[in-house]
Amino acid sequence: MTQLLEHPAKSSTAIGLSVDRVDAREKLAGSAEYTGDLHPPSMLYGAVLRSQFAHAEIESIDTTGAEATDGVIAVLTGDDLTDLDPYYGHALRDRPIIAIGKVRFVGEPIAVVAAKSQTIADAALSAIDVSYRMLPHATTLDRALAPDAPLVHEGPVRPGLAHGLGKLPEREGNVCYRYGFSFGDVDAAFARAAVVVDDEYVFPAVYQYSMETHTTIAHHRGREITVWSSCQHPFLVRQEISELFEVPLDDVRVIVPYLGGGFGSKSYTKMEPLAVAISRKAGLPVRIMNRVDESMVTTRRHNMKCRMRTAASAEGQLLGRVVEMWLDTGAYADNGPRVTATAGDAGPGPYRWEAVDVKARCVYTNTSPAGSYRAFGATHLQWIGESQVDEVARRLGLDRVEIRRANLLPRGGQVRPGAKGLDADLVGDVEKVAAALDWSSPRPQNRGVGLSVGLLAAGAHPVSMATVRLGADGGVTVLVGTTELGQGARTVMGQIAAEVLGLPASRVVVRGTDTSYTPYDRSTGASRSTTVAGKAVEDAATQVLEELIKTAEMALGVERHELVVSEGRITGGGAAMTYEELIERRFGLKGGELIGQGHVGPRGGSGGFADGPVFWEVCIGGAEVEVDPETGVVTVLRVSTVADVGKAINPLLVRRQDEGAVMQGIGNALFEEMRFSEDGLLLNDTLLDYRIPSFEDLPPSMSCTIVENEDGPGPFGAKGCGEGALAALPAAIVNALADAGVHMSELPLTPERVWEKIQSAQRIRKNDSKEERYQ
Repeated sequence: MTQLLEHPAKSSTAIGLSVDRVDAREKLAGSAEYTGDLHPPSMLYGAVLRSQFAHAEIESIDTTGAEATDGVIAVLTGDDLTDLDPYYGHALRDRPIIAIGKVRFVGEPIAVVAAKSQTIADAALSAIDVSYRMLPHATTLDRALAPDAPLVHEGPVRPGLAHGLGKLPEREGNVCYRYGFSFGDVDAAFARAAVVVDDEYVFPAVYQYSMETHTTIAHHRGREITVWSSCQHPFLVRQEISELFEVPLDDVRVIVPYLGGGFGSKSYTKMEPLAVAISRKAGLPVRIMNRVDESMVTTRRHNMKCRMRTAASAEGQLLGRVVEMWLDTGAYADNGPRVTATAGDAGPGPYRWEAVDVKARCVYTNTSPAGSYRAFGATHLQWIGESQVDEVARRLGLDRVEIRRANLLPRGGQVRPGAKGLDADLVGDVEKVAAALDWSSPRPQNRGVGLSVGLLAAGAHPVSMATVRLGADGGVTVLVGTTELGQGARTVMGQIAAEVLGLPASRVVVRGTDTSYTPYDRSTGASRSTTVAGKAVEDAATQVLEELIKTAEMALGVERHELVVSEGRITGGGAAMTYEELIERRFGLKGGELIGQGHVGPRGGSGGFADGPVFWEVCIGGAEVEVDPETGVVTVLRVSTVADVGKAINPLLVRRQDEGAVMQGIGNALFEEMRFSEDGLLLNDTLLDYRIPSFEDLPPSMSCTIVENEDGPGPFGAKGCGEGALAALPAAIVNALADAGVHMSELPLTPERVWEKIQSAQRIRKNDSKEERYQ
């Protein structure tokens, strides 16, 4: 990090203020451009023919009818890629650009038509004739893990683009990745336990719904490729395209307009290789814009099954935990190995244990590929672990807040072996949520209250660069590769630069990403933007400020400790100069600019993050619910979350991030679930059949407490946010429902499942009562 030897006095101008979002006016006016709004000259329209079968050999593809259709320019199949190594993937290089010889899930692309209109392209698909030979399929975890399971993939494991997962083990049947860790003597811990909670759990596949579907325009021009895409990781996409199509990295340009949401669904490489491949054949730009049903088979969240055992002493001390989990990554790995590892890290929860044993497996199935989704891993495991902590408390007659107060890790505690110590006050955060829920107040029958606490390893791959330019008119331009998904990244990056330079945020412009001009940023995800990319912006702006101060020292004839930076001017020795005047003095004319460059990474650079994760994102929330015993309907009455952000750059955006995560958490807890047939067909692939939260699902009361301890590694002590509430809410709702008398081990908590559980509990109570009478 660039440091001034002595900072001149400077008043705050931007940090901690809820300034308006810089993209709000464009979006409200309808003038903001998304990928689907762009039309490069001579652009063609793409349509994708997708497999109707979960597992089959492709015997032949006859495209002559489509190619003869008036207005069709090109048709792409796997036969067009024989001059390439056409496989890609972030973690494992296991996915072909388009099906080659075999299909592995319903919805896999097998041909692409490029035509002069979307109507022509769509119609031409019906003229393509495909002949298949059916193969046995494994469309569920149980089937994929069976001893006689058909293999989704065969052959050697090939490392992906930048998996960062160490040496990859060989496949074991359909298990493509294994992760685990342990410490202590598990057998001894369980042997002396007074209470052991042991159960099995089921977690559903969920679609990361965003208003904008996956959309990509690609133009392959011989040795140059330009891609316009709704992607979260443009620099990783650029690298993947470069390697796939054997084009120098500098000759691949990825441009990211505004995104209409992402939530992990647009992480890594999705539709881009397909669009580049059809453009390569057509010789013109081609756009591929998914329908919602197509995006739902492009990516999803991992469904999972899990067995967990938790041991505790009679006094409520948590002793040991054993976790086994199997995550369904679908037909291709995508980010599955990293999701699996993160889920494994979340298994123990943020508690002090004598012994822990975690085993996590990432499993191929003949279903659509699964990838990243907001708070992945933590959302998978937190509801399970926290429901077991609650059950321990119930069996021992302890208060559920008190058992957490007694067992939570302290600041600096070991979350997992070899990882960074805890950088938050969890007990203080839990107490804030409990207070917001009136924890100890009596409640009517069929109501319950619950809370949950967890951690998410955040800030993955801390490599970011930024450029800050101060122009001759005193205006500032920030170039940084973090993607504006609707989360307010451009606003926050502008506030960081403005604060360093003593300017109002309105004087700063943050540009969108264009990999030909924007400095490198590894990715937008894992709550890393404010912390990692923001640190690069802070360092770049600090370099600019340093040059301004040097110029002011000479121009004003005073030493730096006498200077005051404020509102675009530097004052000292009874005189003041604006930034415009300082730049004119420095260059001798009304021109020129000052440029600063920031670089952060795991080692070296102007700032560094030595130990992973960059920070532990706190996942703490609480809920009060009511259940109707006659229908099984669960209503969320009140929620409370804590945003432990170190320093809130923009408090309103922090609250909006938590509110959005809360709504997704409610959807994940109560009704969101992708349903597949035994043949691997997605049955609810429209927004009529797949329900997402609406305004009707808003709880009557929502509160978010912002905690600012300035203990984050980011600019001004900040650390990222926006994912923790999603992991916390399903767990809090499950615990609140259990407090109301209904204990669940499968999500979502649909009325049917809840009603069946209520009826089952009533039957058990009746049978127990009968047995007591006959004794």
